Amino acid sequence: MRTVQHILERKSGDVAHIDADASVLDAAHLMNRRRIGAVVVTRGQTVIGIFTERDVLNRVVAAEKAPADTLVREVMTSPVACCRPDTPLDECRSVMRNKRIRHLPVVAEDRLVGIISIGDLNEDERATQDETIYWLNEYMYGNYR
Repeated sequence: MRTVQHILERKSGDVAHIDADASVLDAAHLMNRRRIGAVVVTRGQTVIGIFTERDVLNRVVAAEKAPADTLVREVMTSPVACCRPDTPLDECRSVMRNKRIRHLPVVAEDRLVGIISIGDLNEDERATQDETIYWLNEYMYGNYR
């Protein structure tokens, strides 16, 4: 059974995070600079929320709030669904589907250690399917013995 750790091993350990008292404008700049759709909101090493593109649209733009004057803690999604490195990928996929979310921060011992996205899960599943197809093809037509 594949776990979140399989994905984390392929990713950079540098997780984009921002303090809850930062401005929405700072968060948006960070997301643009890193070309990401979400940033984990922390207080110290503790995850207290997540701030996503959806939050920008629904809680800032649609609410006509000024990004420079609005704090992330005022518009972040909290509580946030998280997972652990030993969480099975199927469980993560189910949580994302049921909660209609695209990102899961990864915590270990109450500390942020990574983040996985629906794109990471899709890529892992594609790689697993490619490997299965390869070995089935080898079994049927190749030199497999």
